[in-house]
Amino acid sequence: MGNRLEGKVAIVTGGGTGIGEAIAKKFAAEGASVVVAGFPEDPVEQVAKDIMEQGGAAIAFSRDISSEANAKSCVELAVKQFGKLDILINNAGVFPEVNLLQDYTTEGFEYMLKNNIHSAFQMSKAALPELHKTKGNIVSAGSEAGMIGIAQNSPYGGTKGFIHAFMKGLAVEQAQFGVRCNIVGPGPIDTAWTHDSTGPMDSKMVKTMKEATPMGRRGTPEEVANVYLFLASEEASYVTGALYMVDGGITVAKGGVGTEADASMKKQPDGELELKHSKDGHTSIRK
Repeated sequence: MGNRLEGKVAIVTGGGTGIGEAIAKKFAAEGASVVVAGFPEDPVEQVAKDIMEQGGAAIAFSRDISSEANAKSCVELAVKQFGKLDILINNAGVFPEVNLLQDYTTEGFEYMLKNNIHSAFQMSKAALPELHKTKGNIVSAGSEAGMIGIAQNSPYGGTKGFIHAFMKGLAVEQAQFGVRCNIVGPGPIDTAWTHDSTGPMDSKMVKTMKEATPMGRRGTPEEVANVYLFLASEEASYVTGALYMVDGGITVAKGGVGTEADASMKKQPDGELELKHSKDGHTSIRK
């Protein structure tokens, strides 16, 4: 499609499903060599194969990157395979349950701490020495939940609030090394997480979510990947410590405004990527 990341090397965590698949394929289409990282049960091998079949460069990494040793191994693989590392995308995360806090399981909370916070910490720590060499950048997945807090999602929002503050702190301290750090905050996106058949939300929550979004629909994974692409590219050379919301306006909405959206806004764009795993990655099964 283009060359906005020509010659760059990127790691995309959570790259096998949902938004991660879109980021990996978007980056590859724009010239980047990509390490597609994910759990062993995620289709990271298939996503890497899809990229190579389209003429891109990719390799899969199938381990739990919340582990310090595995995070280091992921970075080492990128450097061994492609010679350097320019971009780290901390997209990996889980959304195990929706509950009032008094009913929220400790197991679910601990699972989120491991996969939403430890993974971003360990991958960022492991990647920074290489990013110093290339004057690279990190883009991490925040959330509308981390910005405004959401009922029945308060622990999840807490983990994303950490990511927002963590990346802003990194932006300040890492500028001396030439490394930019930013956050993308997705709202309701058309992945497994936002469907009652594949995620923890019930049908009432799904309906309310769409009605509360001024654009009256879920976003697509590719729409989110487009913002990651901008922030990872040289076009964002003067952007660091920023939080870019990709939420259809939900964080500024008042009431069920989505019902009033123009029909042109409610229609999802067709997109250009062939995404096979948008609805995969249901994370209620913990390990």
